Amino acid sequence: MIHCRKQPIAVDKSLLVKYILGYTSNLVSSGLRETFKFLVKNKMVDCIVTTAGGIEEDFIKCLAPTFMGDFHLEGTKLRDCGINRIGNLLVPNDNYCSFENWTMPILDELLKEQKDGVMWSPSKIIERLGKEINHEDSIYYWAAKNKIPVFCPGLTDGSLGDMMFLHTFKNPGLIVDIVSDLRRLNLMAMKSVNTGMIILGGGLVKHHICNANLMRNGADYVVYVNTASEFDGSDAGARPDEAKSWGKIKKDATPVKIYADATLVFPLLVAQTFAKDFFR
Repeated sequence: MIHCRKQPIAVDKSLLVKYILGYTSNLVSSGLRETFKFLVKNKMVDCIVTTAGGIEEDFIKCLAPTFMGDFHLEGTKLRDCGINRIGNLLVPNDNYCSFENWTMPILDELLKEQKDGVMWSPSKIIERLGKEINHEDSIYYWAAKNKIPVFCPGLTDGSLGDMMFLHTFKNPGLIVDIVSDLRRLNLMAMKSVNTGMIILGGGLVKHHICNANLMRNGADYVVYVNTASEFDGSDAGARPDEAKSWGKIKKDATPVKIYADATLVFPLLVAQTFAKDFFR
C-alpha cells in the first residue's frame, strides 16, 4: 500500500494547458466585461493580455456609468457637451475626472514605495489597482484576488497613460519596467506543458501572446476571433497558418480562426466550453 502511494499519478498531459486570454480594449467597453469577469472570478484562465483601454475602462465603469448612444451621433456636438463616443457608447468627461481623482493618490503611493525599493511593472500596477478598486464588478479585482497576472505592454496608451503624464508634473519619478513583464509572460509560456491562446481582436494583444509562444516553438491550442482579412495589412488579419511559419503555433496544431463579431460569438463559446457544466 505504501509503495502504491509513492507511485506518481498518471496524468494526461494534453489536459495540462495554460490558457492565455487576450482581448482589445473595445471589448471591455462594449459588452464582454461580464464574460471576462466570469472567467477570471472562477479561475478558468491563467493570464490575460490586453491594452490600456481594457484596463481603465473596467475601473471607470466601477466609478461611473457608461451610456448607450448611437454610432451616428455628431462628434462636434458631443464635444461641446463634454461627452466622448466609443462606437455607440457615451462616456461623459466627468467619468474621467472621477478616474483621475481615484488614480492620482494611488500613483503617489506607487512612487513612494518605489523610493523604498519596489520596482513596478505593468502587471504589478494592474494588480495594485485591482486591489484598490475593491469592487466585485471589476475584472481586475478578481484577477488580483485570484493571483491571475494581467499583462499590458501598452499601459500608457490611454487614459491611464494620461494620468501618468499629468502625475509627472505633480510628483515626477515613477518608473514602469516593461521588460520584467516580458520575461514573466515568456517564461510562463516556456514552462507550460501546453498553452492555449484565446485571442479576441488583434494588434498588440495578438502579437504579444503569439510572440511569447514563439519562445516554446508554438502554442498547442489556438482560437482567434476577429473580423479582419489578410489583405488589410493588420495583425488581426493574419491567418493562423502565417503564425505557424514563425513558430508561434505548433506545426501539428489545428488552430481555428472565427470571422465574427466577438461580442456576439465569445459568450456562446464560453457557454459551450468553460461554463458548460458550471451551473449543473
